[in-house]
Amino acid sequence: MSNEKQVEDVVEETVDTEVQQEETVEESGEESVEATLQTEIDQLKQQLEEQENRYVRLQADFDNFRRRSRLDAEAAQKYRAQSLVADILPALDNFDRALQVNTEDENTKSVMKGVEMVYRQLVEALQKEGVEAIESVGKPFDPYEHQAVMQVEDEAYEPNTVVEELQKGYKLKDKIIRPAMVKVNQ
Repeated sequence: MSNEKQVEDVVEETVDTEVQQEETVEESGEESVEATLQTEIDQLKQQLEEQENRYVRLQADFDNFRRRSRLDAEAAQKYRAQSLVADILPALDNFDRALQVNTEDENTKSVMKGVEMVYRQLVEALQKEGVEAIESVGKPFDPYEHQAVMQVEDEAYEPNTVVEELQKGYKLKDKIIRPAMVKVNQ
């Protein structure tokens, strides 16, 4: 019987060891499942956070695009006449030169009166669009509004002051279309 007892003891020990190993495997399996699930949860949280950040950036980009589009449309509306004004300015200069001519003849005076009326109408139409002449003579030289083409020494004027206007400058609302060509005192 002792052999039988020994066999039973060995069988019992083997069964106990296998049971312990299975329990250990089950526990480690549960831990690895929990670790795997936690890793997946962390990855999903990170992906969600990245998607939320992307969404916020996309929304900001869209808002910026909408604002830029609105500003561009406003600028286009505000300065819609810019190219037309730039094309008309040489004709306006020619009218100015024509009005500078002194006439003695009655026929020429009546023609000059008609030219002056057309000139005034043209200036009024441009003023309605927001075009105005840049005042220069006697003003301090401003490189944004004036283009200095000559320098003179005149004691009647302060230094760096516009002495004479050679060609009128114009601006459309707040934008310079053409700077005035001027003589500046040194």
